[in-house]
Amino acid sequence: MLVTRGPRGTQDTLPEDALVWQVVEDKLRSVCRRYNYGEVRTPIFEHTELFLRLGESTDVVTKEMYTFLDKGGRSLTLRPEGTAAAVRAFLQHGLVNGQLPVKWYYVGPMFRYERPQSGRMRQFSQFGIEVFGAADEAADAEVICLAIDYLTEVGLTGLKLEINSLGCRECRPAFRAALIDFLEPRENLLCEDCRGRLQRNPLRVLDCKNESCKAVMANAPSPLDSLCGTCRDHFEGVQALLKAAGVSFEVNPRIVRGLDYYTRTVFEISHEKLGAQATVCGGGRYDNLIEELGGPPTPAVGFGLGLDRLVLSLKEQGVQLDLDRGIDAYVVYQPGYGEEAFKLLQKLRASGVVADIEMMGRSLKAQMKHASKIKAAFAIIIGEREVKNGVGTVRDMQAGEQQEVPISDIPRFVREARK
Repeated sequence: MLVTRGPRGTQDTLPEDALVWQVVEDKLRSVCRRYNYGEVRTPIFEHTELFLRLGESTDVVTKEMYTFLDKGGRSLTLRPEGTAAAVRAFLQHGLVNGQLPVKWYYVGPMFRYERPQSGRMRQFSQFGIEVFGAADEAADAEVICLAIDYLTEVGLTGLKLEINSLGCRECRPAFRAALIDFLEPRENLLCEDCRGRLQRNPLRVLDCKNESCKAVMANAPSPLDSLCGTCRDHFEGVQALLKAAGVSFEVNPRIVRGLDYYTRTVFEISHEKLGAQATVCGGGRYDNLIEELGGPPTPAVGFGLGLDRLVLSLKEQGVQLDLDRGIDAYVVYQPGYGEEAFKLLQKLRASGVVADIEMMGRSLKAQMKHASKIKAAFAIIIGEREVKNGVGTVRDMQAGEQQEVPISDIPRFVREARK
């Protein structure tokens, strides 16, 4: 087995690309702070039973989980999504009995065993939002607005927001029955996966990407036709708030999302240049999940946003992020003066200057070339003359000008020049 290649479905993020990720993550934290969301960090693995309760007809549960036994014989699973773990933490720490709503965000790796493709790896990074305890349509509208604001702020254009309502425990059974009645006579026209879903979870047939299934579903019943009065009022309220906020959207009765726990509002945000995997963000309301995981009835709403797909979208669109490239100062030195150079390097860093030093034993000329290649703003030369006179030769790499500056003043000089 080759150990010089990572496992299939994983990828390395090297420093140049990591700069993009840092900007993307910094912006999401900034947006969440403005919306008054706090960060939650949960383990990357949980008891398998937690995820089984998401719905055993869900593809994530039946096909895609990384599950293993630990040394104590306990079944554990690498988290395939973030909501279940957040709900578990919410209940474990007794927050259901505290001040509501609880507004959380998370960012980190998730794991699903599926065929790797563009924007979808077996280890991927997800940004998620969860609001616990708020039944009002303002919570639905807020999480959608947060997602749109974030995607817009990182520079993504060509976004498409689609929303739907799946109803509640009271009105969904009528739609489910109508959908089964519609599908059963057409079962032979469905793909193999959808034939299996027909009795277990017929709503998933609505968003199947198979062309034959899409043709069948063109005339299928709509969940919007079966909404009870309360669900209809709630969905209309969400739309009114989005319009008030100036957010464009389309109502798409075929959106159901891939997890069984959704109720009422569901939504997807897609990007036109990602092809078959165009959805960047998706989510909705899940008012029954907390109760199903052992807590009291508690309304909740949230979303998951794939950062891998977002970074891919930014590249496809040619978005130029404000990346922090280059360094403030590079210390070069003549042989025999490494200690003095290193002492200055640490003083520069202690004062807040981004600095580096020669480590390859290159000539002074080669060191200066390297300083230029790594986009150092200043090269600081330390040699026999400089040490004797208590100075450093500070060269502005862009202007090509240099001057002698007292050693003790160099950190302040560089810091002020970089403001």
